[in-house]
Amino acid sequence: MWGGRFDAPPDPRVQRFTESISFDWRLLDADLRVADAHAAMLRARGLISAKDLAAIRRGVASIRRDGEARKLVFDESLEDIHTHVEHWLRERVGAAADKLHTARSRNDLVSTDLRLWMQDAATALLAELRALVRSLAKLAARNVDAIMPGYTHLQRAQPVTFAHVVLGYAEMLLRDRERIRDAAGRANRSPLGAGAIAGTTLPITRASTARALGFSGTLENSIDAVSDRDFVAEFVGALAILAVHLSRIGEDLVLWSTTEFGFVAMSDAVTTGSSLMPQKRNPDVAELVRGKAARVIGAHVALLTLQKGLPLAYNRDLQEDKEACFDAFDSTLASVECLQVVFESLTVRVDRMRDAARDPALLATDLAEALVLRGVPFRKAHETVGRAVRTAETGRSTRFAVPGLTASEVDVILDPARSVRRRHLATSIDRVRGLVARESEWRVGARSDKA
Repeated sequence: MWGGRFDAPPDPRVQRFTESISFDWRLLDADLRVADAHAAMLRARGLISAKDLAAIRRGVASIRRDGEARKLVFDESLEDIHTHVEHWLRERVGAAADKLHTARSRNDLVSTDLRLWMQDAATALLAELRALVRSLAKLAARNVDAIMPGYTHLQRAQPVTFAHVVLGYAEMLLRDRERIRDAAGRANRSPLGAGAIAGTTLPITRASTARALGFSGTLENSIDAVSDRDFVAEFVGALAILAVHLSRIGEDLVLWSTTEFGFVAMSDAVTTGSSLMPQKRNPDVAELVRGKAARVIGAHVALLTLQKGLPLAYNRDLQEDKEACFDAFDSTLASVECLQVVFESLTVRVDRMRDAARDPALLATDLAEALVLRGVPFRKAHETVGRAVRTAETGRSTRFAVPGLTASEVDVILDPARSVRRRHLATSIDRVRGLVARESEWRVGARSDKA
């Protein structure tokens, strides 16, 4: 946009460099909502006529219909979504369109649009996360008795239930829901009316447009209102943490589906074959979920780096926030949706898990705790059992001789199912059953998906 201040348009190379319509077209719905609310406020304050308001609203409705029908044509010479909306309005309603930009700037407008878009994006993602947690809860409920090795340092540690592991994923995702809702809540204040930097001399009412657009209030400092992008960085930061969680889940799925583990099998719907090796079933969805995390983390770093040296207030650098934000959201949402398909179609190989959990070394801690119950100090018990494990390994035996415990007592303790039942504060099957219900009914169902 060059306006009356300039005698000539920008160089075509500059025009291509500075345009944002190639990505900010996604703000169309938000921009139309702002146009409608702003025009209503201008009429209420006597700044435009009733006839102008009717024309603007008619034009906005027409643009919305054409947008929904995919009939709108974007032109990079019009630079951004705001200029496009004004252009389309002018084509439809004439001179009334020139009054819409009264008492507003693209600086406060783009921030308003992006905040509105974020509310919708957060709401959509919260709903998909809720569906993913429900899928996990159902998977846990179907396999509540399945016992597998738990791992630390990727080494077999102690027996756990598969359901307990799956609910661990659910806990991570429930925290992500809270973070996303929290970030969206902080973004839910309107900058509209802050103008380019210092507001306007015209008698507008910012609170009325904020209410009309569904904001919880207004941003009070006009300088901060147009230059703040904390809300973008915070939202994408929450997405980055979520993407890391999804990546960790993807990593487990990749490992568990290998021949070496064989704990799960992924369906044809989420795996692919090899162009060369006929036998292959590759866990591409899980691997791509793992890979998408790099993009989302990169977007968060880009947003922080973008802002670190900016003086107050608005600078054109901030145009770069949207591509990073949109890409991070798209990558995260797609990952959540596809993992839901993975878990809904996952085959759990209970026998392979049970066989791996029969490794007697997994019960070494149980042996030490049995000695503690006989009055042996834990450090002494730890040392005693450690020696017994080393002796068994050296002799290539699966039987442990533990001073202070009879052979029959050792055999009872080395039963993985009994071990799981004894852990009433963590992996006991009764406790896990209760947690399954808690995840699927209370913790997910009690809170709205509305950002």
